[in-house]
Amino acid sequence: MAQVEGLADLIEAETESQRRQAVLALRGALGERAEIWRGQLIRAAALIEATIDFADEEVPEDVGPEVEACLSSVEGELRKEIAGSVVAERIRDGFEVAIMGAPNAGKSTLLNSLAGREAAITSDIAGTTRDVIEVQMELAGLPVTLLDTAGLRETEDPVEKIGVDRARARARDADLRIFLVAPGEKEPEGTEAEIIVHTKADIEKRGEFSISAVSGDGLDELVAEVARRLEPLSLGSGVAMRERHRLGMQRAVEAIEEIRERIDELPIAPDLLAERVREALRAVDELVGRVDVEHLLDEIFSSFCIGK
Repeated sequence: MAQVEGLADLIEAETESQRRQAVLALRGALGERAEIWRGQLIRAAALIEATIDFADEEVPEDVGPEVEACLSSVEGELRKEIAGSVVAERIRDGFEVAIMGAPNAGKSTLLNSLAGREAAITSDIAGTTRDVIEVQMELAGLPVTLLDTAGLRETEDPVEKIGVDRARARARDADLRIFLVAPGEKEPEGTEAEIIVHTKADIEKRGEFSISAVSGDGLDELVAEVARRLEPLSLGSGVAMRERHRLGMQRAVEAIEEIRERIDELPIAPDLLAERVREALRAVDELVGRVDVEHLLDEIFSSFCIGK
């Protein structure tokens, strides 16, 4: 299934980073990794099941350490892949870059200039943008969704206030924030913005980044800086790239966590721990395919002197 999803992503890829990620999935990278987790979980399950079903045969008395080792290895790999899946989802769906600033700072004009079209209404009237406007585009091979937000100011207008609240919320969740400062305005204090850009450079140039959406001056430098900030985020991408993958791995981790916390109960209640291992297997099963009792029996009979 993961390879079919990779094919769909390859067909829909619009940027080079999306294409590379889709090809990785199409080649079965996630399936190969999940097969390793699957094998270790089957080994852990077989060790526990052997103590239940073949207690009178030649099986190890204490399988706890090996079960712990198998589960610890899988949990570590899953946690690493879960962290990478968040980045992979961003590459697949697009990084969000919020354009912030006071009313009439030039946010909508900048959005239109980068998009190459009139995506947002521009006006000399303050407060024209009330809702968040999204434009998807490619910047230096990375998929980016630009967010044009309402001008940040205190207002008594209830509709504009909703727009300001939405702007702040979306900016907090964005991967990168650009704060525009018009001539005569002060730069923002604190860490509200990663990139501070002074607008209307055709009138006055100031600061590290000074642009003019009218003449295009400084836009290339700004795009290069955005790409430079986003590129390190893309390097942590894993082979799992969909929410379905991430949720399945999280369920497996939750089951493994419970087993490891209760590993001392193995001699007393092996059946309960065995069921939790099966839950972890079923979660990984969503990525690679069906796991049934035959896999457990194969592992048991190949590992122990049973029925001979």
